Amino acid sequence: MYDKILVPYDFGNAFNNVPEQLAKLTNNSKDAKITVYHVISENDLANYVRYQNKHFEEVTKEKEADMKPFIQKLEERDLNYEIVFTTGPATKEILDELEKNDYDVVVMSNKRSRIEIKHVLGHVTHKVAKRAHVPVLIVK
Repeated sequence: MYDKILVPYDFGNAFNNVPEQLAKLTNNSKDAKITVYHVISENDLANYVRYQNKHFEEVTKEKEADMKPFIQKLEERDLNYEIVFTTGPATKEILDELEKNDYDVVVMSNKRSRIEIKHVLGHVTHKVAKRAHVPVLIVK
C-alpha cells in the first residue's frame, strides 16, 4: 500500500500501536521502507556536550539503544527500516525531510491522549499535520 513511510520518533511517546499500523500500511511488503527519524534539539545536544562531554555520534548511539524496544517490534513484524538522526528544530527538520525525500505518508504518535489536557495533539504533531504535503496518520 505505502512504500516509503516517515516515522518521526519522540521518546516522550509510547509508540506501542505504531508497529502494528506500519505493518498494515505496508501490507507486509518487503519493498516498503520505513524511516525512523529522530530530531535532537540543538539545546539538548549542547547540554550533552557541556555537561556529559558527549557529542552527536555518542548521543545517537545511546538514543538508538533506548529505541531498541520499538525497533524490536518492527523486526518481529519483519519490516524494512532505517534509523536517521539529525539535530535542529523538530518541526522544521521533519518538514525538511519530507521535502527532500518522496515519502508516501507520515506516521506519528499522539502524545496528548488524556482528555483533561486542553490540546489534543502535541505542538510538533499539530504543526507537521498542518503543513505536510503528504497524508499524516496520527496513532493513539
